[in-house]
Amino acid sequence: MVTKIEGYTLGKLIQEGKTKQVFDLPEHPGLCLLLSKDRITAQDGLRAHELAGKAEISNKTNGLVFQILNTCGLNTAYVKPCSPTSFVAKKCAMIPIEWVTRRLATGSFLKRNPGVPEGYRFAPPKQETFFKDDANHDPQWSDEQIISAKLTFNGVLIGQDEIDIMRKMSVMVFEVLEKAWATRDCAFIDMKVEFGVDEEGNIVLADIIDSDSWRLWPAGDKRLRVDKDVYRQLTSVSDSDLNTIKKNFAWASEQLEGIIPKNDHLVVILMGSASDTAHCEKIAKVCQSLGLNTELRVTSAHKGPEDSLKIMRDYESVISKLVFITVAGRSNGLGPVLSGSTTYPVINCPPLKPENVQTDVWSSLNLPSGLGCATVMYPEAAALNAAQILGLSNYIIWGKLRSRQIDNLVTLKKADKVVRGVRAVNLD
Repeated sequence: MVTKIEGYTLGKLIQEGKTKQVFDLPEHPGLCLLLSKDRITAQDGLRAHELAGKAEISNKTNGLVFQILNTCGLNTAYVKPCSPTSFVAKKCAMIPIEWVTRRLATGSFLKRNPGVPEGYRFAPPKQETFFKDDANHDPQWSDEQIISAKLTFNGVLIGQDEIDIMRKMSVMVFEVLEKAWATRDCAFIDMKVEFGVDEEGNIVLADIIDSDSWRLWPAGDKRLRVDKDVYRQLTSVSDSDLNTIKKNFAWASEQLEGIIPKNDHLVVILMGSASDTAHCEKIAKVCQSLGLNTELRVTSAHKGPEDSLKIMRDYESVISKLVFITVAGRSNGLGPVLSGSTTYPVINCPPLKPENVQTDVWSSLNLPSGLGCATVMYPEAAALNAAQILGLSNYIIWGKLRSRQIDNLVTLKKADKVVRGVRAVNLD
């Protein structure tokens, strides 16, 4: 019998887990559908209960989490929500490793590391990996064990490069969500994630991330925990207990609604002459790739100082998350004048030319005392500097910067593999 969910025809059952089913979507090559179950489990499946409504809560939570991560630019398998209990994802081969990231020591970590007090803070976050094997209680694995297993998925052998990429990605996921939950006054204690390899051979964050995946302590108080630990710690499970757990999960899902920061910032790129437009457009392009709002203006602190200050005051009066980037060649008065007149960040990015770089750059670098404007040489650097400033109060911008770092790492790893392969052939 053909089954459809919200217009998607379900194909064969690819995989069935304790709390979900994964179906092929034959009419949509490269995609699959993940359907959550009204079921909660613990202790490697030895404890399990039906929990009416959990599937919908889990699917909603998962969708909101991946909305955050996709907005940050992370490479994930999540594509779009489908029904209240399902979503569409890229088809990928799952790597049977759980990546656990911890900020505070608690739970199983204390049992495996006697003498460490509960609440010990890990900085940077502590990373652990576990091989997915319920029969053997998901044993902890080292990098060496993962490499020695020679796990291969969609043509990708999981080696040290792939481990490095997944470790970077899992830490980023944790820290982005930690920053997100901090806006709700919740301490994000630890979490687990899984990765897959898509049909193009890319490592992607996959599976489901919901209240089964993390420990969450409102106000940093373990007694107020609203995660699966409540279920794990019960000696017996009553209907009242299950109802409390469901309410906790629903509360966490509700807290994620509207958690993405408002798009209420602005990078104003001021140029001393319209001839600098091409240089400024390069800055704006990188800014926009990082999710930054930009506006370009033409004004000269030498030829029209009053007008330059008026433009600055106009922006100061309407927006509080503001960064100025000034582009002025020859004698740069624009950046220093603005820096001496505003408390907002000012970044100089002069349009230097080879024939005058050593002369012109000094008007941006050799500033009078009391001025705090920075100077960078390249458009990309100006945009990144602005993003780093705005990212201090906007975890999505911060996450985009982290995603960019991971993309750089992946590019380097791939290039290194090519060079190593060519060298190996030459040596043979």
